[in-house]
Amino acid sequence: MGRSYRSGCGFSHESGCDRASNTLPDGARPTGLDLGYGFLPFRHALRDQPPTLEAVSGNKEAAEAMRHRPVENISASSLTVACQAGVVGTRGAPRRTYWWRCEASARKTSETPRKSASKFDRLTSSCVQSVAWSSQNIDARSSTLEANPLTPRDLFEGRVHFEIPTFQRPYVWSREEQWEPLWEDIVRVADSALAAETMATRDVAQHFLGAVVYGSRPAVSGDVVRHDVIDGQQRMTTLQVAIDAAHEVFATLGYDDEAEALEGLVLNSQSKFRGTRERFKLWPSQTDRAAFERAMDPTSHAIAELPSRILEAHAYFRGEVFNWVSGVSDLDGTPPPGTAAARAHALSGTLQDRLVVVAIDLSGHDDSQMIFETLNDRGTPLLKADLIKNWIFRRGEDVGADVDRWAGTYWAEFDGSWWREEIRQGRTQRSRIDIFLQYWLTMRTADDVRGDNIFRDFVSHAQSQTTTVDSAESLLRSLRADADTYRAFAQLDESSPEGRFYRRVIEAMELATTTPVFLWLLSPHHPTTPDERHRALEAVESWVIRRTLLQLTTKDVNKFMIVVLRALSSADGRDLGELIVELLSRQTATSRIWPSDADLNSALTDAKVYGNIRQSRLRVILGAVEQFKRASNPMHEDVPVPERLELEHVMPRAWRTHWDLEPRLNAEEAAARDRLVHTIGNLTLITRSLNGSLSNRPWTDASSVALSEGGAPGKGKRALLEQYSLLVLNKEIVHDHVLEWTEGDIRRRSKEVVTDIARIWPGPDESLQVEALADLHEPVEFTDDQGWGPAHIATISGRAGETLMTVLDALSSTPRRSWSGADFRERNLTSHPHSALGALTTMVRSQFARDRGPVFYEDRGGQWFWSVDDEFADEWNRQRALTRHVTAE
Repeated sequence: MGRSYRSGCGFSHESGCDRASNTLPDGARPTGLDLGYGFLPFRHALRDQPPTLEAVSGNKEAAEAMRHRPVENISASSLTVACQAGVVGTRGAPRRTYWWRCEASARKTSETPRKSASKFDRLTSSCVQSVAWSSQNIDARSSTLEANPLTPRDLFEGRVHFEIPTFQRPYVWSREEQWEPLWEDIVRVADSALAAETMATRDVAQHFLGAVVYGSRPAVSGDVVRHDVIDGQQRMTTLQVAIDAAHEVFATLGYDDEAEALEGLVLNSQSKFRGTRERFKLWPSQTDRAAFERAMDPTSHAIAELPSRILEAHAYFRGEVFNWVSGVSDLDGTPPPGTAAARAHALSGTLQDRLVVVAIDLSGHDDSQMIFETLNDRGTPLLKADLIKNWIFRRGEDVGADVDRWAGTYWAEFDGSWWREEIRQGRTQRSRIDIFLQYWLTMRTADDVRGDNIFRDFVSHAQSQTTTVDSAESLLRSLRADADTYRAFAQLDESSPEGRFYRRVIEAMELATTTPVFLWLLSPHHPTTPDERHRALEAVESWVIRRTLLQLTTKDVNKFMIVVLRALSSADGRDLGELIVELLSRQTATSRIWPSDADLNSALTDAKVYGNIRQSRLRVILGAVEQFKRASNPMHEDVPVPERLELEHVMPRAWRTHWDLEPRLNAEEAAARDRLVHTIGNLTLITRSLNGSLSNRPWTDASSVALSEGGAPGKGKRALLEQYSLLVLNKEIVHDHVLEWTEGDIRRRSKEVVTDIARIWPGPDESLQVEALADLHEPVEFTDDQGWGPAHIATISGRAGETLMTVLDALSSTPRRSWSGADFRERNLTSHPHSALGALTTMVRSQFARDRGPVFYEDRGGQWFWSVDDEFADEWNRQRALTRHVTAE
C-alpha cells in the first residue's frame, strides 16, 4: 500500500511550487489524487519521456493560467485542458510531489468562467491547497483509469446493469445518518433550480454524492452492459431507491413526463428483460434482493424479510417527495417554493442531472483489487479551516491588506495544536477549529450549516463582507473574538448560569447542537444584560432537561435551534429572556414542545429512567437536586457536589435476594417491582467504594446479621448510608425510613424528586402554551361535505408519526367516546396526545386545505377531550388491520 503525502502546491501564486520539479523520473507511472471526497485518478497517460506541464495540457496559455491565476479567473476551456492530470508517485524513485492537477468537472467550454470555477471548487475544494500521491507502480501496459464526474442520467441511461457482488455487505444506510441529509441536499438543489428558473438564470447548484468504483464486463450483443460494483454500493442503492420513489409519486400525481424520464433511470424496459433481474439498472447483494425487488416493482411477488432498510428507505423517500411536490409546509410552517408542477419538474431534473458522482472504471487492469486499495489509501486531508485561511488571505491580497499582520493577529492561534486537535463529535472525529467554524457560521447566518459545506458557506457569507480592508478586518475581529469566547467555555464558573448550561446541556446531555445559540448569547457582538442572558439560558436548559427526562426525541433540535437564532437575531429591542420563554412555550409539535409541570408529574413519576436515560445524565440531574436541597435550607453547608459519584438503587435491582419477604411476590407483582426500582424515586448518588459495599444487602442491621459479603458484616444498607454519606439526598432517605424502604416509599419519593426538578428547571408559561394548543384545536362545526374517505385516511396514516398513530388507534377503538390526556397517560399510551393532535391539525390544513381534522375537540372546564365518529373509526380500523396483515406477511 502506497503512502500519501501533503503538498503545498495550489492554485494561488504564493504556493511556491518548484517549476523545475514538473518532470518525472524514468519509469514513473501515474497513479492519482486524493481530493478528500475520494480518490480521483487522472486520464493523462505518460509515455516514453517525462512531460512538461505544457505538454500535458497541450496549451501553454492554459498551463500558465493554471500556474499563476486564481481559480475564479480561469476560463472554462483553460480549466478543462489544464486539469487533465494529477499528482504522480513512483516506486523505486525519489519521493517527490509534482504539480499536475486532477481532472476537473468543467467539461463544457460554453459555461461561464465563474460557473466553471464554482463547479470545480465544489468538486475539488480539498485539492486547492494540497495533493496526495501514492507510490504504487501501475504497469505501463495497463490501460488508463477513467474517473469521470457523472450524473444519474450519465450513469444509468441506456441498457446498463450494475450488480453488487454477493460478498458485499447488506444495505445499512439509515434515515437519520444518510437518508435525511441526502434528501435535504436534493431539496436544496431543487430549490436552486426553481429560483434559477424564476430569475431566468442558468446558474443552478449541483450536489456531489461521492465516488463509485466498478469494473465493466465484456460487452455481449443484445445484452445489457454489465458492471460489477466494487465500492459505493450504499450510495448507488440509495440513489436508485430515491429515483424510483420519485417516479412512483410522479406517476400517482399525474406528472407523466417526469415519471417517464425517471423510469428510464431505474428500469431496462425492453421486453426481453421483463421478469428478470436485468430489468433493473441495479441488482443488490443476496441479502437485499427480495426487498429491493419488492420496493422497485409493485407487481413483484418477492417475499422480503421485515424490517427491511431498503423498503423503509423507499417509503421514506416516497413520503418526502409526495409532501414536497404537494406543497406540505415544513415544521416552521414554510411551504416549498413554486407550483406543484414546477416542483415536480425541478425535482425530476435534479435527480437526473444535478447530482454528481465520480465514477471510476477499473476495467482492463490485471489487478483491480490492488488499484482499488490504492484508490482508498487516503492522505491527510485538508481541514476546512485550511481552505478558509487560504481564501481569506487571498482575499486580503486582492483588497491590499497586510496579510502578514493578519496571520499573526487573527489566525496564528488557529494553527496551534489545541484548535487542530481532533475530538469526538457524535460518531466522528473532527478538529476543534472545523467544529467551531460550523457553529460560528450557524450563529452568524441563522441557517443550517453542514460539516461538508463549511468552506462554501463561509465564502458565501464572507464574500460581501471582505470588499475592503476595513470590512475584512471587522469580520476577522469578530471571528477571533467569538473563537476566544468558544475556547473559554470550559473555564466558565460552574455555579453561573453560563457554566451550568455548558456542563449540563452541551457536555452531559451531549446536545452540542445548542452551541450556536449558546455562542450567540455569550458573543461580545450581541450585547445583552446578564438577567436577559441568564433567563434565556435557563429556559433552554429547562427545555432540554425536561425533554430528556420524558425521553422525547432530539432529532429536530438542530433545526429548532435555527428557529431560536432567527428569533434572537430579530429581537428588535425585546427582552431576550422573555422572548425565548415565549418562543419555547408556544411550541406544539411533539419534537419541540416544552413539557409542563403536569407532563412531568404524570409521565416521570412512574417512568423507567435507569436503563433508558444514560447514567451520566441522571447523575447530573440528581446532582442538581442535591445542590437545590442544600441551597433551599441555609442550615446545610454550601459545598459543591463531589465529582464521579455513582448511581445507586436504594432498593437493589437484585431485590429477590434479601428484599422479597414472606409472603413472596407473585409474577405480576415482581414484574411491577422490577420496573419500579428503575424509577427516579429509587435512585441516589454515592461514592464508588460505598457502592461496592452496599451491593444487594438488606435495609436494616437486623436483617444483615448473617451477611458477610461486601464488608461491614451485620450492617444494613441504611446504616452504611448514614455512616458514610453526607449528601442531603441520602440523609432524607435514612432519617425518614428507619425500619424499611418499600414500594410506597419509592413512589412518594418519586413525586418529591419530580417536584424538586420542576422547581430547579421551571417550565413553560402555561398560559401561552394553552393558548398555542387551543389555536390548533379550535372547534369547527362538522358538515357532511367534509367527510373523510379512504384516500384521506390513507394519507393521514402514511404521514402519521408513532404517537399520532397511537392516539388515533385509541380514539378509533371507542368511537364517539371522549378521551382526555389523563386517559392516555393512565393506559401508558402517551403523555402528549395534544401535541400529536396538533400535528394532525397542521397536516390537515396543509394537505387538504381544511380548518380541522377528523378529531372532535371539547373543552370541559379547561381540560380537552377528544373523539372520532363511527365512519372514521371504521375506515381507520379497516386500513390499520390491512396494514398489519401485509406487514405480517
